[in-house]
Amino acid sequence: MSGMTMVEKIISRKVGRRVELGEIVVVKLDYIVAHDGTAPLAIKVLEELGLPLHSPEKTVLVLDHTAPSPSSTISNIHSSMRKFARETGCIFYDVGSGICHQLMVENHVLPWMVIAGADSHTCTYGALGAFSAGFGSTDIGVAMATGSIWIKVPESIRVIMVGELKPPLSSKDAILWLLGEIGASGAIYKAIEFMGEGVSSMSISSRLTLTNMVVEVGAKTGLCPVDDKTLAFLKNTGRLVAVDKLNPDSGAGYVDEILVDLSDLEPMIAKPPSVDNVCPVSEVEGLEVDQVFIGSCTNGRFEDLEMAARILKGKKVKTRLIVAPASRRVYLKAVRTGVLDILVSAGAVVIPPGCGPCPGRHLGVLGDGEVCLSTQNRNFKGRMGNPKAEIFLSSPATAAASAVAGRIVDPRGGVS
Repeated sequence: MSGMTMVEKIISRKVGRRVELGEIVVVKLDYIVAHDGTAPLAIKVLEELGLPLHSPEKTVLVLDHTAPSPSSTISNIHSSMRKFARETGCIFYDVGSGICHQLMVENHVLPWMVIAGADSHTCTYGALGAFSAGFGSTDIGVAMATGSIWIKVPESIRVIMVGELKPPLSSKDAILWLLGEIGASGAIYKAIEFMGEGVSSMSISSRLTLTNMVVEVGAKTGLCPVDDKTLAFLKNTGRLVAVDKLNPDSGAGYVDEILVDLSDLEPMIAKPPSVDNVCPVSEVEGLEVDQVFIGSCTNGRFEDLEMAARILKGKKVKTRLIVAPASRRVYLKAVRTGVLDILVSAGAVVIPPGCGPCPGRHLGVLGDGEVCLSTQNRNFKGRMGNPKAEIFLSSPATAAASAVAGRIVDPRGGVS
């Protein structure tokens, strides 16, 4: 019998037997998560079913996409979610707590869990060795009623990362390169499993950036091995639990294998209007930008803000720079370490923990013809609120250096 991939191992343990590729199974969920953009419909489905919330202690609702509220319509949505949380006793994070995905990895996710979210970037949690995936709000509503969800066991692509990134390059450059290699529809309903010395050398924050963006090529989830760094992260965030490590078996079957030499990478950028429209920063160097955004569930962690601060220290930006910490915990650490002082002194506008301009609802909507360089995960037309604007995606280092220059530059030296 052949060995198993990481995703096969997790689902098999949850089901209680070895599963087969392509098999549809129903699994009990460890957590369900939804935000102010998706929870209202899920709650409506639950109410239409006429069933109570199955597991309040495993249901997480977060106000993050349009928070604080910019309109009475959004305020009413927020009020309805607060009321639902009070009545059911589910886990609830109000305005200013942070982005749902960051809050989940800081407080709830454990290796070997199965988690369903009403947001496509739920795949982020795979950096901690959980099977996590996004589902439609209707499916989430049913899951809220039953505590379970159906999953088709996915095939896996193995991504082997060798070498180490040379600062200021980061895992964002690596994942952008990979997305360009695979293509926007190159991994539909597959799992992408990251491994190799390059992944081992990365921090958990860096791994979270990898798994966050696998959905941009259609993948159902992304996974990293559970190693000593994973266990240390869990301990540091207050989860002193005994968990098994996770690696694929030596004879595991993969539908494809991609080798990435991190030591050979150069800063990468995704040009509009798609995430897989990737090229080296050098190909677009010099393009003027109107706004730079550092944040989102992809790159709003302390590691990202610290990298930006290293580049911005003692300098002034030449364009609008918006910074959104991914959570209150990240925000406070940035305050205590002086990182926020550096960013604000350089001219950055720091907004509350949350999604900020990424979904295009408020806190940085672009004007007609404007160009934004962002550390978020999507750049399709209209993503940041205006279909007449253009969005380029990059690492925090490239974003910070470009904010200083007022144009896209290579962060390895082009900040004059």
